[in-house]
Amino acid sequence: MIDQPLLLDALQKRAEKLAGRRQFFRKTSGMAVGVASGLVLGACGGGGGNAIAQAVAPTDPEILNFALNLEYLEAQFYLYAVTGAGLADNMKTGVGTQGAVIGGTQVPFANTLVRQYAREIAADEAAHVAFLRAALGSAAVAHPAIDIGGTDPNGAFSVAARAAGLVGPGVAFNPYADDDSFLLGAYIFEDVGVTAYKGASPLITNKTFLEAAAGILAVEAYHAGLVRTVLTARGLAAQATAISDARDSLDGSTNVDQGITVVNDMTNIVPTDANGIAYSRSPSDVLNIVFLNPGAVTQGGFFPAGVNGSLVMGTSSAA
Repeated sequence: MIDQPLLLDALQKRAEKLAGRRQFFRKTSGMAVGVASGLVLGACGGGGGNAIAQAVAPTDPEILNFALNLEYLEAQFYLYAVTGAGLADNMKTGVGTQGAVIGGTQVPFANTLVRQYAREIAADEAAHVAFLRAALGSAAVAHPAIDIGGTDPNGAFSVAARAAGLVGPGVAFNPYADDDSFLLGAYIFEDVGVTAYKGASPLITNKTFLEAAAGILAVEAYHAGLVRTVLTARGLAAQATAISDARDSLDGSTNVDQGITVVNDMTNIVPTDANGIAYSRSPSDVLNIVFLNPGAVTQGGFFPAGVNGSLVMGTSSAA
């Protein structure tokens, strides 16, 4: 079991190393991308009907704050899975409405490698939260309300699992129940994070921000590849592919998700297009998935009250 105070102390030390760069980030935080909205959404690969209504493209801080919402979600899930507790209170303050977390419980891992993988990913995701908060400084958005509980048949994980056909009506899906359930719960998020950072990369103008986002994208891709590999090894390809299909039905784009089914004696650990390039999702595509609703709604699913920041469904980017 991870010692939560020691983990958070280590993360705090990592955040302190960024202090020397913080003023630079703040000075550049108002830099706009300067690309027309239609070009932005085209670069993101987003669906036209669910496009975020923006007169101008989002600023770099708006993009990073959007990412921070997703990192809050992932960090909370993995921390609960490995420690039974979530982010410390001082990691949740910021701009906007701070919300509570409907958390889970520590997973009774039976497999040593799965437990060790989970601990590593939890530390990485919590570090991402610390980094983005430090980089954004006083502009960082607060932790929104998040639902990652595992016992409610109407909770976000249960709704997602039901959409994939993993559980029936009125049945709860608990990602904290055992190793396999944890891996399937993690799979719901991991590929989404990769496509979100990939979609945002053409929009970031500041090279320091871009370098940081590229680094986080690489880590998310490592995580996704790891989870997909372990799911394949544990004979869970069919369930994972069902989750992929459910995500693809929600996001608003066409065919930007792939399962892990083995075909022609070849695995599909790395989902790519015909050119061997990872897929992109726009912010609206991502929100459709985490809200568990393809109808361009503004809240629901894992974010019962929506996300904090300017990049929200159907609103304009702040000037």
